[in-house]
Amino acid sequence: MTLTIKKCTFEDLHTLQEISYETFDETFKHQNSPENMNTYLERAFNLTQLEKELSNISSQFFFVYHNSEVAGYLKVNVDEAQSEKMDGESLEIERIYVKNKFQKLGLGKLLLNKAIEIAMERDKKKIWLGVWEKNENAIVFYKNMGFVQTSSHSFYMGDEEQIDLIMTKTLS
Repeated sequence: MTLTIKKCTFEDLHTLQEISYETFDETFKHQNSPENMNTYLERAFNLTQLEKELSNISSQFFFVYHNSEVAGYLKVNVDEAQSEKMDGESLEIERIYVKNKFQKLGLGKLLLNKAIEIAMERDKKKIWLGVWEKNENAIVFYKNMGFVQTSSHSFYMGDEEQIDLIMTKTLS
């Protein structure tokens, strides 16, 4: 098994959209209405929105490959690109998704370690993320990786308000 991480570029836009739709749908479709899922997917992962995000110098996307297949991706934000107002010492992991068929192979940990590496290179003191309170597998994973819940915020899936736990890890 060969695992590699590659930074996304504009040439990857369609692949980024495909994996965004696929991984988000796999992860959340069983707990949300089709209408709310479709509304969210169309808003968050349309090509114009993804191109805007790729253009932001304070955001970066990375694909993780299992052998030669895109298996997941990571999006990190600093400064004004963060989805919550945070201090300049923070890096946000906005998205970390792995296709279901590649779960439990260490790819999430690999992507998380990439985010930590980026944070350290940028002299950040902590990393943080929002995770849906009903995404129990992700919450356990992040706790095992040293994150603690520091607050929460509202997240809208279509017209439904949901709660994301804000989890933070202090870097040494």
